[in-house]
Amino acid sequence: MVIRSILVAAAFAAIARPAGAEDRSVLLNCKAMVQRAEKDAGSVSEAELTRCRQIIREWALRDARTTVDEQGRPLR
Repeated sequence: MVIRSILVAAAFAAIARPAGAEDRSVLLNCKAMVQRAEKDAGSVSEAELTRCRQIIREWALRDARTTVDEQGRPLR
């Protein structure tokens, strides 16, 4: 019974957690990490590198769809 209530609470917490996007500082940190990894192969784990590459890809797609900057001014 206790295990079931813990699992239900964990599932509710996962669902209720907002799925917000990372801020731009995460993107900048990931770009720096990828650059470091290109220079020194053993500096970053493969899992971290894969996650950062995915974040960079998502930001590139997001920026391609955006028509305004962070202050709401038109880009074009």
